[in-house]
Amino acid sequence: MKGKIEFQFNGAIWQYSTLKGSWYFVSLPVEISNEIRENWKWQEEGWGRLKATARINHTEWETAIWFDSKMKTYLLPLKADVRRKEKLEFGNFTSISIWI
Repeated sequence: MKGKIEFQFNGAIWQYSTLKGSWYFVSLPVEISNEIRENWKWQEEGWGRLKATARINHTEWETAIWFDSKMKTYLLPLKADVRRKEKLEFGNFTSISIWI
């Protein structure tokens, strides 16, 4: 992605709650979150939202990461369409690239 900084990491997929339709996330490593927050916090929108592009395997999508002040890290939401295409489920460990 021209003009953007890439970060690569591995993470486990977790679910916000067990209710049907609840959100799925991967938490960015704290070290990467610290670097992103230091350099791009000024671009955050409401509630710590920062626009990003993400890729898991062959699926790439426009999204946003959200800073969670309790966990002190950014969270990457995983759309149902992405999970379906890549056969991802709660607890799976996956490799992710994001561009800020």
